[in-house]
Amino acid sequence: MRSLPLGRSGLRVSALTLGTLGWGTDVEPETAREQLEAYVAGGGHTLDTAHGYGLGETEQIIGDLTREVVDRDDLTIITKAGISRTTGDRVVDTSRGTLMRQLDLSLERMRTSYVDLWLVHTWSDEPALEETLSALEWAVSTGRARYVGVSNYQGWQMTRAHALLQQARVSLVANEIEYSLLRREAEQEVCPAAAHLGVGLLAWSPLARGALTGKYRHNVPADSRAAQRPSLLEPYLDDHSRAVVEAVSTAADGLGVTPAEVALGWLTARPSVAAAVIGARTVTQLRSALKAVDLVVPDQVTQALDEVSG
Repeated sequence: MRSLPLGRSGLRVSALTLGTLGWGTDVEPETAREQLEAYVAGGGHTLDTAHGYGLGETEQIIGDLTREVVDRDDLTIITKAGISRTTGDRVVDTSRGTLMRQLDLSLERMRTSYVDLWLVHTWSDEPALEETLSALEWAVSTGRARYVGVSNYQGWQMTRAHALLQQARVSLVANEIEYSLLRREAEQEVCPAAAHLGVGLLAWSPLARGALTGKYRHNVPADSRAAQRPSLLEPYLDDHSRAVVEAVSTAADGLGVTPAEVALGWLTARPSVAAAVIGARTVTQLRSALKAVDLVVPDQVTQALDEVSG
């Protein structure tokens, strides 16, 4: 699998990064093990997780698997802090103290002394950005994080954070954002800013919560996430989205690959995108997505997809 530099930093990430959002909830530990085995066998080395995933169980599973399946030093681990759901509700807290506590707990769960990349999980108007970023400075200076960045920051927010960290001689190397053929808003502001600053982009939900696989083209399967949690998929099932999915499916038929491969191939070729964060409920789904790493989408197809999805 291709390993790409994250922006202008020395950190390299797998072009298809393994997302672990469902580990411990939708994905049982044994299935998580099988996914990691398949991912490593396919040449991947980058895991994406967060303090708040699975109420902490996700990072616990990673800690177990890095001792049993693959050596910690052979992995690039990304985690995030600033969001928790321990009360049942989504709580955003990007204060220095909370971020520091969450990182230490993440390290304890994963049984590691450091993470390769630590991100502030989301923007918050409170506290002041300077306080939030002071936690990133602390993480780098103490060796708890090799590199730091942000997640879900708009262009101006990322630019401000980058400038403040530069004053402390710390590089902001990444912004993890939603980006796909059905969600191209990042191209208005985030992508140009990232290219200018040398920040690498990690794209979450690159298949638009499964819509770009084509499985919702004709109906909604009873056992799918769209059927179980309709509100999650509604924004990806409107008329515009359906037109994009049809174009992706047509391209896939012509190239002899799956729609997921086309969508991922299109995305990983975008400027400033270092990796697409792929998640799966089954090993079969993961293996199918991993095939995209070898696909080069022809220019003519790329242009057609740009037009229909723009």
